[in-house]
Amino acid sequence: MRASIVIRAHNEGKHIARLLEGIAQQSERDLEIILVDSGSTDRTLEIASHYPLQVLQIQPEDFTFGYSLNQGVSAAQGELIVIVSAHVFPVYPDWLESLLAPFADSQVALTYGKQRGNSLNKFSEQQIFHRWYPDASQPHQPYPFCNNANAAIRHSLWDGNRYDETLPGLEDLEWAHRIMAQGYAISYVAEAEVIHVHEESPQGVYNRYRREAMAFKRMFPHEQYQLWNLIHNLTTNILSDLGHAARQRQLASRFGEIFWFRWMQFCGTYKGYRQSGPLTWQLRQTFYYPRGISLSAHSASRDILPIQYNAPGESHSQKR
Repeated sequence: MRASIVIRAHNEGKHIARLLEGIAQQSERDLEIILVDSGSTDRTLEIASHYPLQVLQIQPEDFTFGYSLNQGVSAAQGELIVIVSAHVFPVYPDWLESLLAPFADSQVALTYGKQRGNSLNKFSEQQIFHRWYPDASQPHQPYPFCNNANAAIRHSLWDGNRYDETLPGLEDLEWAHRIMAQGYAISYVAEAEVIHVHEESPQGVYNRYRREAMAFKRMFPHEQYQLWNLIHNLTTNILSDLGHAARQRQLASRFGEIFWFRWMQFCGTYKGYRQSGPLTWQLRQTFYYPRGISLSAHSASRDILPIQYNAPGESHSQKR
């Protein structure tokens, strides 16, 4: 089998049908799908039952991103492992084909693709997407950035390099850093585009950046994030966002949102650098079980037509 898709999910009933429909419409067909569910209480498993996939269930108190992925990869049969969050969906039918193509180079250990949102995303996160995921691919990236919302790895390399199950986040960055130190390459594939759904409250944004800062500090204990870093990052990013919003004629509608998003982002980062201790059950509940919403797609034009999805609430196809 060429590829296995490992999906992490918890209460993703609003989103998962769109992801599974998008997978069903891919040009790459030699696939298996493994859903790792950490105790969903909504319609996630009911919806998933209409698609040809394997469900692995883990306890919420055991969840970390690394643990969930290790469980899914352990059950996978594919030579390549595609990793996606349950709240993304592919834009084009060649998403998987594009994401897997760089593995023709034996030096490539990991690939990751573009992420975008639409008008329902927070404006500042849209700016983050554009900064982190440019429109030009980079076959051999010189730094260990990646994101497991839309990525793929070689199964054979995972066998000796399991994900760190103790980190509260950034398991993808830690794995990439480790694998590059062994001489392997990372490939960024702009054509492998997904819409990444994030509907977060201010507290949700704070918690996300707090846990990622905790993980980063554990990985790189000599790194510092001081009060002046917070002030500098907050000021420069708010000013940049306001300028972009003004040019896009969204300043009035996005003004307050820009301020609270960036404030929560950098306050969470500042706090996380000072709280890099054990991942307790209370922290797991805080970090891993927020609520979400679904988004529709908007992307840069390509020669290939995008997938036409049903509107939310319509029946899904490709049932067993």
